[in-house]
Amino acid sequence: MSKIQMTTPLVEMDGDEMTRILWADIKERLILPFVDLKTEYYDLGLPHRDATADQVTVDAANATKRYGVAVKCATITPNAQRMTEYSLHEMWKSPNGTIRAMLDGTVFRAPVLVKGVHPTVRTWEKPITIARHAYGDVYRNVEIKVPGAGKAELVFTGEDGQEIRQTVFTFKGPGILQGTHNVDASIASFARSCFQYALSMKQDLWFSTKDTISKTYDHNFKDIFQDIFDAEYKEKFAAAGIEYFYTLIDDAVARVVRSKGGFIWACKNYDGDVMSDMVATAFGSLAMMTSVLVSPDGKFEYEAAHGTVTRHYYKHLKGEETSTNPVATIFAWSGALRKRGELDGLPELQAFADRLEKATIDTIESGVMTKDLALLYDGNAMAVNSKDFLQAIADRL
Repeated sequence: MSKIQMTTPLVEMDGDEMTRILWADIKERLILPFVDLKTEYYDLGLPHRDATADQVTVDAANATKRYGVAVKCATITPNAQRMTEYSLHEMWKSPNGTIRAMLDGTVFRAPVLVKGVHPTVRTWEKPITIARHAYGDVYRNVEIKVPGAGKAELVFTGEDGQEIRQTVFTFKGPGILQGTHNVDASIASFARSCFQYALSMKQDLWFSTKDTISKTYDHNFKDIFQDIFDAEYKEKFAAAGIEYFYTLIDDAVARVVRSKGGFIWACKNYDGDVMSDMVATAFGSLAMMTSVLVSPDGKFEYEAAHGTVTRHYYKHLKGEETSTNPVATIFAWSGALRKRGELDGLPELQAFADRLEKATIDTIESGVMTKDLALLYDGNAMAVNSKDFLQAIADRL
C-alpha cells in the first residue's frame, strides 16, 4: 500500500513517562503504516531539557513559528521531588508555559464524546470548550521563601525613573512571597482569539475572573475583553446570534454545572488549567480531553490536556501491565495531521485524520476500551491494556 504523502514537516515534541511510551506506540501502530510521516523532532523529555538547560523547549517553540503546526507529548513540570528523582541542575519551568508565552497563543480544550459514556453532570448534553489564557500569572511567577521578620514591597520603576511602591505585607516571622504579572498585549490577543473562535464555532462565549477581589489585576482582564468586544465584535456576535458575557469565576462554576453545555468558557491561565481537568473528568476521563494552542498569527500546537500518567509509568517500570487511555494523544496527532493537510492542500492527509478519529471512537463504542472508560461505560465493556486497545484501533483503521 502506498503511504499518504506529506510536503511540510510537523514539529514533533516528545515527552515524559507513560505518555512517552504511548507516543512511540501510537506512531508505530496508527500513523507510520499509513503516512510517510515527516517531522522535525525535539526531545522535551525532562532529562534532555536538563541537559540542554531547557534550550530544546525554546528551539521547539521557534520551530513551531517556522512550520506552523506542532504536535506535543505530555511533559513533566518539575517540583522538589522531581529535582531529586532526575538529578536536575535547575527546577525548570513548565514547557507548556514557555511555548505558550513564545507563541502568544490561547489554549482551547474540549472533550471527546462517545456513546455509552455519560457525563457525571446529568444536564450536560454538548461539549464545553475551555479557552485558557496562555501567558503569565502563576506560570511565570517569581517566588521568595521569606526567612524572617521584615517588609515585603511591590516596586515598579519606569524607564523615566518614576517609582511606584506598595507594601505587600509586613512579616513578623518566616513565610512565603509570590509575584505574578501579565501584559495588556497578551490579554488583548487572548480576547481576540476567544472572540474569533466563538464566531467560527457559532457558540456563546463566557469569560470569568475574580475582579471583586482582584480589583486591579483581574479587573484589567475584564475591561480589556469588554473594550475589544464593544469596539470589534459586538455587531458580529449579534449577526451570528451568539452571546458574550462576563461573570465571576464562582458564579460561572455554578452556571456551568447547571448548563447543557455547547459553549466556550474563557478563563485565566490557572483557572483554565483547573477547570479543563474538572470538565474533562465530568465528561468521562482526563484522557479524553483535547487541547490546541492557537497563536494570533495562526500557528497551531496540538497536545493532550492531561499529564504524563506517572503512576502508570512506575507500574510499567516494574513490568506490570497498564491500561492507560491514549485517546487524547491520538487526537493530538490527528488534529496536527489534519491541520497540516489543510494548510498544505493535502485532502488525503485530512481524510486520514478523520478516519483515525472515527476508528478510535468506533472501537470504544464497540465495547473495547481502557479501564478508565470501562468503569463508566453504559453497556458491555471489555477493558484491555493500552497496547491491545491501540491494536484494536489499528485493526479497525
